[in-house]
Amino acid sequence: MLHFTQAEFDTRLARAQTAISSASLDGILLFAPESHFWLTGYDTFGFAMFQCMVVPASGDPHLLTRAPDLLQAQQTSTLPRQNIHIWKDIEGVNPAAHLVRLISDLGLSGKTLGWETRTVGLTTWNGDLVRTALKGIATLEEASDLISLLRRDKSEQEIAYHVRAAELSDDALDAALAITQAGAFEGDILAAMQGAVFKGGGDYAGNEFIIGSGEAALLCRYQSGRRTLDAQNQMTLEWSGAYARYHAAMMRTLVIGRANDVQKKMHAAAVAALQACEDAIRPGAPMGDVFDAHARVFDAHDLSHARLNACGYGMGAIYNPIWVDFPMFYEGNPLVMNEGNVFFLHMILMDADTRLAMCWGHSVLVTNDGVKRLSRSPLDLIEC
Repeated sequence: MLHFTQAEFDTRLARAQTAISSASLDGILLFAPESHFWLTGYDTFGFAMFQCMVVPASGDPHLLTRAPDLLQAQQTSTLPRQNIHIWKDIEGVNPAAHLVRLISDLGLSGKTLGWETRTVGLTTWNGDLVRTALKGIATLEEASDLISLLRRDKSEQEIAYHVRAAELSDDALDAALAITQAGAFEGDILAAMQGAVFKGGGDYAGNEFIIGSGEAALLCRYQSGRRTLDAQNQMTLEWSGAYARYHAAMMRTLVIGRANDVQKKMHAAAVAALQACEDAIRPGAPMGDVFDAHARVFDAHDLSHARLNACGYGMGAIYNPIWVDFPMFYEGNPLVMNEGNVFFLHMILMDADTRLAMCWGHSVLVTNDGVKRLSRSPLDLIEC
């Protein structure tokens, strides 16, 4: 079930251990499922419970998890059976105590260990257990960015998975457009979109597909409850194809009926902003430049009141509850872009005054001389 060659995983481990040593750490405690997947292929939603991957500065990674994920780890990861350790569910169990024993067995007692805390894979409750259990045993240092920074730069195979995810995103849009019209039911549209991804061999995305019509078109979050489209309506969709966990998100606001002049103006601004952001993407440039390009276009169109404070973020192999990956395009972000980065650009306009939305976006790959769109879908205003 591995999606990459052993040689690629070996390269990733070497990069990770170089980064661990460069940070003056003796090892790292990984709680983020994205880190587990990237480093070993381990693929599970078992991160909702306590689990930790211990990676020493030299030597092999070890996983501490629960019994339901023993076979999961054996089948989806590069970890040998002897490197998978199980803590038993029993009243009063403290899994962090098992982690202490594993750290001791690996010769890491008294050492300085990084740990990932900025992840849904480590709740505050479990983090407190770890901090308490390791007091006097090892020194903990925040290291949430260590693997995230390495994951930004995609290999050729990772890029191929992103490309396939983008194809699935386009297929999902085509499926939506085929049935979107006055009287259509939002549930049918969602079913067609998700079905297109599954029929193409794709996965569940890192969060729900977002759909909202009428007033709900101004929302960029999923909400429960479906409605039927009116004869004159607006509908915002945000979704992502996912393939081998790799994402390529897209966003569109569709007009049901005929677009009015305000919607046409908003669409023109959104497309211009999207193109300006693409022009600002190049290796070595700071991510803040992309946000500035987005803001300049919307402000020039007198739409500063309707834009947001971010205009996109990284794409990767990411787990629920949300497909947003590090890093994000926001004002002043100094982090430079690298060849092989994949980003989702979203130009979101939500005008509370006119009660109109116009949201446009797709995923792109940073190349050696700029940017490559991963989507084949045109940028024309869509009237259904």
